[in-house]
Amino acid sequence: MTTVPQTAAIDVSSLSFEKAVEELEAIVSALERGDVALDKSIEIYERGEALKKHCEALLSAAENRIEKIRLDRAGKPQGVEPLDGE
Repeated sequence: MTTVPQTAAIDVSSLSFEKAVEELEAIVSALERGDVALDKSIEIYERGEALKKHCEALLSAAENRIEKIRLDRAGKPQGVEPLDGE
């Protein structure tokens, strides 16, 4: 049996996007190898789901903060607006 990430004690919501992705990649790698005990596979799969949701929430929050620059008819910056036009 291979060692799997031992970070389950760390609350997912406290992780940065980069740390959450890093842990999620380790979980996916362990599950893909298929050498993790069934009970541990279920445990880390559930952790992976929580990490995925956390990453999606962080990405959504970042997208909401991104703005694009509005240009006037002369092509000069006039202000900013949400990237998605909302």
